[in-house]
Amino acid sequence: MTYLIILLLFVAIGFVLMKNKSVKNIFKAEEKYYTIDDEYNAKRKDREDKIDKLLGKMGKNGLADLSEKERKRLDELSKK
Repeated sequence: MTYLIILLLFVAIGFVLMKNKSVKNIFKAEEKYYTIDDEYNAKRKDREDKIDKLLGKMGKNGLADLSEKERKRLDELSKK
C-alpha cells in the first residue's frame, strides 16, 4: 500500500512538472538563427573552425599527424 502511495505521488509530481513551462523549455530545441544569412555564417564559421583544428593538428610533421579519417574530413571541408 505504501508503494502505491509513493508511486502515485511521483506520478502527480511528474504531471505538475510537465505542466510547468520552464520544464518544457528544457526539452525544446533552442532556435539559434534569425535569418538565412545568420545560419549560413554560423555554418561557415563552424566549418572554418574544424578546418583550423585539423590544420593545427598537422603541426610540424604535416599530413603524417592526421589519421585517414581526419584527412578525408579535411578534404571534404576544404571542397565546400
